[in-house]
Amino acid sequence: MNPLPPSFSDQTLRQVRRAWRKYGILWMGAVLVGLIAVLYAWLMDVGFSMFRSMQQSHFWLPLFITPAVGALCVWATRRYFPGAEGSGIPQVIATLEEDTTRRGQSLLSLKLLFGKIGVSFIGILGGFTIGREGPTVQVGAALMFNLRRLYPRASAALERRLILAGAAAGLSAAFNTPLAGIVFAIEELTRSFEHRASGVVITVIIFAGAVALGLNGNYTYFGTIQIDSALTDMLALAVLVTGILTGLAGGMFCWLLLNTKRWIPAKLQDLRSNRPIAFGALCGLVVAVIGVIAGGATFGSGYVEAKGVLEGHQHLSVFYPFLKMASMVSSYLPGIPGGIFAPSLSIGAGFGNLLHQVFNNTSLPMLIALAMVGYLAAVTQSPITAFVIVMEMINGHALVISLMATALIASRISRFFAPPLYDALSERYRVACVDAMPPDIEKIELKKTEVEEVKNAPDNELQNEQKNEQRNGPEK
Repeated sequence: MNPLPPSFSDQTLRQVRRAWRKYGILWMGAVLVGLIAVLYAWLMDVGFSMFRSMQQSHFWLPLFITPAVGALCVWATRRYFPGAEGSGIPQVIATLEEDTTRRGQSLLSLKLLFGKIGVSFIGILGGFTIGREGPTVQVGAALMFNLRRLYPRASAALERRLILAGAAAGLSAAFNTPLAGIVFAIEELTRSFEHRASGVVITVIIFAGAVALGLNGNYTYFGTIQIDSALTDMLALAVLVTGILTGLAGGMFCWLLLNTKRWIPAKLQDLRSNRPIAFGALCGLVVAVIGVIAGGATFGSGYVEAKGVLEGHQHLSVFYPFLKMASMVSSYLPGIPGGIFAPSLSIGAGFGNLLHQVFNNTSLPMLIALAMVGYLAAVTQSPITAFVIVMEMINGHALVISLMATALIASRISRFFAPPLYDALSERYRVACVDAMPPDIEKIELKKTEVEEVKNAPDNELQNEQKNEQRNGPEK
C-alpha cells in the first residue's frame, strides 16, 4: 500500500487549519462562554445564599458586613481591576466604537474577566443590589476577544465580531434567551449590524446556549406565567398606565445615575472623589439600612422576590419598588462590579404588584410582566431588547402586543429625563485614558457641554465661512 503523496497531506492539513480558524475557534469560545456563564450564575447563587442564611439568623449583621464588603470591593476594583466597575456593558460598547485593540486590552483582558467575577461575588456576599447578567456580557466579550490570539492575523473587524458575539452569547446564556441575545447585539451594542457578523453572533449564541441548556436543562428564567383570560379587563388602560409609571421611574433612575452632582450634597461629593473607599462603606451602610427596613427583601439581585410574586408564593410591600430602587442606586454609585438587569426586573415586578392595587380586576402576573418590561425598557431605553428578554423569560407569547406597547411607551418617556444609560456611561471610557480609573460621569458631561458650546458659538469657524459665503458668494 503506497503512502499518501506529500502534496495530499499538506493540502489536508491546510484544510484542517482553515476549518479550525473559521469554525473551531468560534465553537470552542462559545462553549467556554456557556460554561463560564453557568459557573458564574452558580457562584452568585451560592454567595447570596450564604448572605441570606446569615441575614435571616441575625437581621442586624448586614449593618456591619455590608459596609465592610462595600469598602473591600471599591478598594479591590480601583487597586487591581480598574475597568471592572458597574455592569460591564458600557465597557463593551466603548470597545466596539473605536480603537478596539487598545481598549480591548484594557477593558476586556483576562485579568478583568476574573476580577469581574471575583469582586461581584464578594459584593453579593455583602447583600448589594447587583445582578450577574450585565457582568456576564463583559465576561463573554472578554473571553472571545482574547481568542483573537489564535488567529494568525487579527484585524479590528475580526476583533469587533468576536466581542459582539461573546457579549451577545453572555446575555443569552445568562437569561437562557437566545433571541434576546441577537436583538441585544443589534439594538444595544452596535447600531449597525454587519452582515458578516450576523453568522458569527448566531453561531456563538447557539453553542453557548446549548452548553447552558445541557447543564441547567430547558427552563424559563421566571417560569411560565398563567394568565386568566377572565382577568384581562381594562388591558389597554393598564398598558398605558404601566408604561407611564415605569417610564417615569426608570427615567428618574437614569437621571440619578447620570446627574449625581445635582442631588448628592457637596460633602458627599468630596468623599466620593477623595475617599472612594469610605464612600463605598457609606453606600454599603445605606444598602444595609434599607434592607433591614424592608425585612431583607431588597438585598441581592431581586430574582427570588420577582419569581415569588409572579408565582404567587410571596407578597411584596407597596414600598418595595422604591426601596429596591434606592438600594440599587446605592449599590451602583461606588462602582462595585454588578449588573442592573435582574434588579430592574425585580423593581418592575414591584411596580406591577403596586398597580394591582388599582387594577384589581386584572391578572396580577400580567401586570407584573408588563411592569417588568416597562421598567427594563425605561432603564436601558432599548425597548425591543427589553420586550424580547421578558417575553422569553416568562414564555409570554400571549402578551406580545401588550409587552411591545408597554416597552415603547416607557422607553419614550424615560428619554425625557436622560439619554440612553449605557451609551452615556460608555462616554467615560471613550474620553478617559483606558489605563486609568474612569472619571465621574459629570466630568464627561462637562466636556461634552464645552464641545457643544464651541460648536454653537457665534464665532465658530464654520459659521463664519457660511456668513462670508452669504455676503460675498462662494469662492470661485
